[in-house]
Formats: sequence, C-alpha cells, structure tokens
Amino acid sequence: MSDLKDLPLTDEDFSTLTRYSNYTGTEDGRRRAILMGFDKPDTIVQNGSIVRLSPEGSVGENVVIALYCYINGNVTVEDNVLIGPGCALTAGHHKFDPATGWFSARTEPDGDESIVIGWGSWLCANVTVTAGVKIGRANLVCAGAVVTKSTPDHAIMSGIPARQVGRIDPETGEYIWLKNKTEIGG
Repeated sequence: MSDLKDLPLTDEDFSTLTRYSNYTGTEDGRRRAILMGFDKPDTIVQNGSIVRLSPEGSVGENVVIALYCYINGNVTVEDNVLIGPGCALTAGHHKFDPATGWFSARTEPDGDESIVIGWGSWLCANVTVTAGVKIGRANLVCAGAVVTKSTPDHAIMSGIPARQVGRIDPETGEYIWLKNKTEIGG
C-alpha cells in the first residue's frame, strides 16, 4: 500500500485505533491488554508497548506494562508486577556467524534464555532485563538498570550492570540500603 487512503479502515475504525495507540488511560490500557490476549483481571498495557510472547510466556493478574515497553520471547511476568515506561525484556540473542562476519537471525539458544519477573516486583523506567534472568519476588529495579544476572527476593537493584544496592524488609516494607557486599545476606 502506497497511500493511507488505500487502508480498508472507516473513519471510525481509524479514530478508534488512533485512540488505542495514543491514549494512556486505565480503561484503554485494559482494552489494549485484552486485544493483545492478556485477559487476566486488572492487567493493563499502555500505548506504544510491543509484547510478543512465545507460547511458553505469560502475563499474570494485576500487571501494568507502561508506555513504550518491548517484551519479546519466553517471558513470564508474574502477578502484581509494575513495568515502567521504556523497559526492554528480550529472551533471546542474535548470534555472530563467523561464516558471514555479521550477526545473523536468531539461532538456537545456548541454554535457558527465558526471563521471569517475580511476583510483586517493580521495574522502574528504562530497565533492561537480558536473556536468562530471573528477577526475584518483590524486587525494586531502579531506573536505567541493566539486569544481566538473576536476583534474590526483596532485592533493590541498580546500575549497569545491575548490582544489589539494598533490600526490602518483607515484614515492614522498609528499604535497607547496603553499605558493602557483606550486608547482602541480611
């Protein structure tokens, strides 16, 4: 199609699609989630997000996938998770092909490349989670972090690559900031 007027959409269809593509309200986010096949209660996908799960991937209940996220492959998002704007969760790698000298289309995985975002976790804005990472239960992953290794439950993660900078007391909700690596165990 060379021209938008060739699209088989009525003005009403175009208006509706434009609204779903650009409006960030809860009601439209819920409708967008349902259109994408995420029919669990209270799951919201805000505009601009691309979610392409493999058959093994899933999105739980009461999940918010904020603006302009990219989620691809065997990704499991457990219940009560917040995924902030601009996050990228990619369960897979492109492989370098020595025969051609460039990175080719995806090939067979080297191992378990699935991603799990644990129950009750919050990924702040622009977090990247790489293939094979399991985010523990109730993690806080600070804005801009790149998580390349799995994390324990109730961890506060920050940086590139992400490292544990604190933990959350599951009884009180208090953030406990770590002064050195020996404090990580509690």
